[in-house]
Amino acid sequence: MDLTILKKSDKKLEFVLSNTDAAFANTLRRIMISEIPTMAIEYVDIEENTSGLFDEIVAHRLGLIPLTFSQDFNLKDTCKCSGKGCSQCEAVFVLEKEGPCIVKAGDMKSNAEDVKPTDANIPIIELLEGQRIKFEAVTQLGYGRDHAKWQAASVGYKNQTNIRLNQENAEKALKVCPANVFEKKGDSIKAANPMNCNLCMKCSDIGAATITPDETSFIFTVESISGLSAREILLNALDILEAKADEFKKELKNVTKK
Repeated sequence: MDLTILKKSDKKLEFVLSNTDAAFANTLRRIMISEIPTMAIEYVDIEENTSGLFDEIVAHRLGLIPLTFSQDFNLKDTCKCSGKGCSQCEAVFVLEKEGPCIVKAGDMKSNAEDVKPTDANIPIIELLEGQRIKFEAVTQLGYGRDHAKWQAASVGYKNQTNIRLNQENAEKALKVCPANVFEKKGDSIKAANPMNCNLCMKCSDIGAATITPDETSFIFTVESISGLSAREILLNALDILEAKADEFKKELKNVTKK
């Protein structure tokens, strides 16, 4: 199995995973989406809200704000406090504002230095003249499989493609391709950007090219929607996958001994 990085930034990562199969690729995708713990607001105690939004709507918007956090935090069910809530598994935001103003994520004050919104400019609510809001919000770690607010990343993949051009109709392929796969250089047309191919099959339908998916090679796009970087998400997913494989081997040995 090989992994080749195509593009990388703090929040987005594109790479090619080759010499594997669709089952492994999809397992990796699902782990990155649903099994990496991230921090989000879980409980909101709204003491005062005279805005135009119901308390439930405000709480929902707060829960979807992505938060940064350190690796020192524990999941509540594994914390030494036995789920009662402590500084090792929870952080608390407080906010009190009066209009007219736009209340933003950066207006919340945290009791933990490393727990804060990834973007301070995320709008929460608009307060008109005389309107007020005051609340306390408690954050905790959770999994994307339990609620979308804990989803670490948006992840997709597609097969790499094998492209064989029919030079007699190559001009047609150049015209119909929506992904700019083909380029004309001199008198010849080549598949200069095969990774752009999305298997729309327009060039194949008119007989200009033969397109086949490579069933052993996948182009991944990982975009963080949490307080983790795209690189951290990939590395955490690989660690989780390795732990699952070790656990499976352990259980398999126990079965074979019986």
